[in-house]
Amino acid sequence: MRSLRNIYAVMRREMQRIWAYKPYFMLLTVLPIVSFLFFTAIFESGIPHNLPIAVLDEDHSVLSRKLTDMIDAAPEAEVRYEITDIDEGERLMREGKVHAIVQIPSFFEKNILSNTPAHVEGYISGDNVLTNGLISKDLLTTVTTFGTGIQLQILMKQGLTEKQAMAQAMPVRFDKHVLFNPYTNYGYYLSPSFMPMMIMIFVVLATVFAIGSELRYSTAREWIETAEGSLFRAMTGKLLPVFMSMTLMALLMFFLLFDVINVPLNGSFTMLFVGCVVFIVSYMGISIFIIGLTADMRLAMSLGGGYSVMAFSLSGLTFPVMAMFKGIQLFSYIFPFTYFTDMIVDQALRGAPAAYSIPDLCCMAAFQILPLLVLPRLRRIALDSSYWGKM
Repeated sequence: MRSLRNIYAVMRREMQRIWAYKPYFMLLTVLPIVSFLFFTAIFESGIPHNLPIAVLDEDHSVLSRKLTDMIDAAPEAEVRYEITDIDEGERLMREGKVHAIVQIPSFFEKNILSNTPAHVEGYISGDNVLTNGLISKDLLTTVTTFGTGIQLQILMKQGLTEKQAMAQAMPVRFDKHVLFNPYTNYGYYLSPSFMPMMIMIFVVLATVFAIGSELRYSTAREWIETAEGSLFRAMTGKLLPVFMSMTLMALLMFFLLFDVINVPLNGSFTMLFVGCVVFIVSYMGISIFIIGLTADMRLAMSLGGGYSVMAFSLSGLTFPVMAMFKGIQLFSYIFPFTYFTDMIVDQALRGAPAAYSIPDLCCMAAFQILPLLVLPRLRRIALDSSYWGKM
């Protein structure tokens, strides 16, 4: 009972500090919510549509207009400009008004009707991997469909049936099946990574501030004395509000992911939620380790923020770990974020059995060793006034 009273006393003191210092309050509540709503607004549609392109039609024939209309009808591309020369298209591309230029050459229809190969040129800006991939896919699909349709008509006019013509026009077909994200929805894999990344950042900043502010404002001794000298009770009571706030933010995150953005949940939500709790606790432990080593809130904030941001780049979500330089691959394993994104992919998209995520769960839990290494030093820092008052 005495331990619980000490923890409650520290927690009540921390709640008063949170309410009294508005930036601290916003760090735990307002800012995470705003960031979640921001990413929800971005990824709710899932796939970018109507990306602007320009068409240079040098033939002005029935078939060239038909091809232009087909390109415009493609889901991701929109013919925003019909230009008169390639220089105009280059100017529009440099100004960022179009992502691609399609050039339909002169004698396009004449060459097709005379069974002579006709070439359609496409110029992609190359400055954005996502838009380039979408537009390239749309243009390739549209031109291939258009060419196949022309070939079918020619073969059928020669007396072949539609089935025979199709077999001759497309003797080999590629049948593709996307298993876990059949709509290739970018929101399905980006939003489940960006939102946990925001939780990670706010957990680190809030934890570092919660402990570091006691040193900065020279109140560390009062904090420890509230728990009657027990660092464990003092730490538990102080970080419980941070933990509870971030857990509530995690529930809000899951609601937005699975009910608003409609990311599929094919696996175990229980395992995913447990993994998120361990994810939060692991980054709290890392934050304790950083502030315990530095004894400087400003430096700890910088190191914690840098460490958090690096996690996204090295998690293997956007660029696979197996394709990284061998020496860099090892760094991907020093971030709990790597293991948690694996859990999200396994449980949400792949629908893997819950047991598959246990190794990731254990790896995240292993980060709790770090704060244990600095607790003696942290206690000494909290009681030594020479460490107080630093920015």
